[in-house]
Amino acid sequence: MRVAIAHEWLVRLAGSERCVEQLLAEFPDARLLTTVVVPSRLPAVFGRAEASFLQRLPGARGHHEWFLPLMPLAWRLRAPVDGVDVVVSSNHACAKAVRIAPGIPHLCYCHAPMRYAWDFASESERFPAWSRPLARTAMVGFRRWDRGKAAKVTCFLANSSAVAGRIRRFYGRDAQVVHPPVRTHWFTPGDASARDEFFLHVSRLTGYKRARLVVEAFRGSPHRLVVVGQGEWRDAGRVAPPNVRFEGEVTDERLRHLYRSARALVYPADEDFGIVMAEAQACGTPVIGLRRGGALDIVEDGVTGWLIDDQDVDELRTAVARAASEELDAAEIRRRAERFSEARFRREIRGAVDELVAGGPG
Repeated sequence: MRVAIAHEWLVRLAGSERCVEQLLAEFPDARLLTTVVVPSRLPAVFGRAEASFLQRLPGARGHHEWFLPLMPLAWRLRAPVDGVDVVVSSNHACAKAVRIAPGIPHLCYCHAPMRYAWDFASESERFPAWSRPLARTAMVGFRRWDRGKAAKVTCFLANSSAVAGRIRRFYGRDAQVVHPPVRTHWFTPGDASARDEFFLHVSRLTGYKRARLVVEAFRGSPHRLVVVGQGEWRDAGRVAPPNVRFEGEVTDERLRHLYRSARALVYPADEDFGIVMAEAQACGTPVIGLRRGGALDIVEDGVTGWLIDDQDVDELRTAVARAASEELDAAEIRRRAERFSEARFRREIRGAVDELVAGGPG
């Protein structure tokens, strides 16, 4: 099968890029289109990516987010993709705007409708304070543009039930849910006797991930918290209480060790999916999550973790106390996490592509 894959930008290996990695494993001869690529930060398989004119602009590879207003143009100026059986876009911003020759079906794997446009409040910290009023106004036009591009997609897949709901609400389209791939072969349970009593939070330290809320919930707490990640919260370590330790970015080996050792992962973000929750569970570690968003597809209250109703310090403290006193079955947590494997993702993607090319639902 002749396939072209379009992805937003390729500047670091995160959750959406791991989806592309699995798409390339399933379709090894596929063309790979993007706006900006930094090959030195990525596995070799991404080295063949075809970048846009943005690649040549000063600063684009180090600060691709500055060029968001030019992303629609970057896709517009490309020649239409031709000579393939199907185009698969991996989309959380503008990639579904990839131009395609007439008659070629377009399958959009949607990580989320563009948060900048549809949920600006949660992303506003990524913009300089002086630019936020202008950016908020500009997003009105982005929403109109985004909805128009969505209308041209043949078929949508969503990475969670929550995202499928947003696709229906924002675009008026139905979407089948195909959960993203989790490295369940790597994230595995360790020695049960090595469990410690600390709690863990793993995220990019930006507004909607709610790292500040987690840290405040542990202020004055008898429990310890380890925070992994970096982001816009620059003074995080300086303002944290003494029972909270920041580790910044860590290696895969260190992250797996922390998952295996923690009492529970604390993750109260309203996520599109929330791959770190599934990674922790693959290590047999329960999760404290929010009773909405992606956590509803991952966390079963009282079985694989605990759910809170609101992003509230007192409610989160209550959930931490509950997690400190209750024992959940680590083997059962691991068993349920296996449904997020890479092999399952590839199988479901292949099935959706085959059906679309054969003239099925679109």
